Amino acid sequence: MRVLGIDPGSVICGYGVIEKKKNSLYVVEYGVIKAKKAHDELPYRLREIYQRLIQVVERCKPDVAAFESTFYSKNAQSLLKLAHARASAMLAAAMNDIPIAEYSPKEVKKSVTGKGSASKEQVQYMVKTLLNIKETPEFYDVTDALAVAICHCMKSEIPTKKGGSWEEFIKKNPNRIAKI
Repeated sequence: MRVLGIDPGSVICGYGVIEKKKNSLYVVEYGVIKAKKAHDELPYRLREIYQRLIQVVERCKPDVAAFESTFYSKNAQSLLKLAHARASAMLAAAMNDIPIAEYSPKEVKKSVTGKGSASKEQVQYMVKTLLNIKETPEFYDVTDALAVAICHCMKSEIPTKKGGSWEEFIKKNPNRIAKI
């Protein structure tokens, strides 16, 4: 399974593609999409995010895209810009029929570090360790994006349906049924 993790931002958007084979995770590609100029108008920054993520999708062919869910912010303008950036990134996935998964920041931190209140530094350290990345990425946006991808891989291991019918169990495990 290939997962594209995205940490959207209107000035810097981090992304990371990882592949899960059996019980191992491998880095395919990661990086940031930076606005050419932070003061460029928002629509042009959003276009850049969309176009660059389309290129990443075409190059890496992910099976799913994973995002952190939006959190509450006291600054409405910042939250609105973040929502626009997320929409541009989600559109890049949706236009390629890539399913989208969302996780809360707490879920992401907990799946990567074991602690839902982990710091950016702790997340970065664990992402580097889990993915065997030697060099520290320049921006936390990259390790945040990779963390979301790791979270999806961890969460997709958990069965969504608990148990099954006794009939199914008996068919699958005839040698475990005692005959009296």
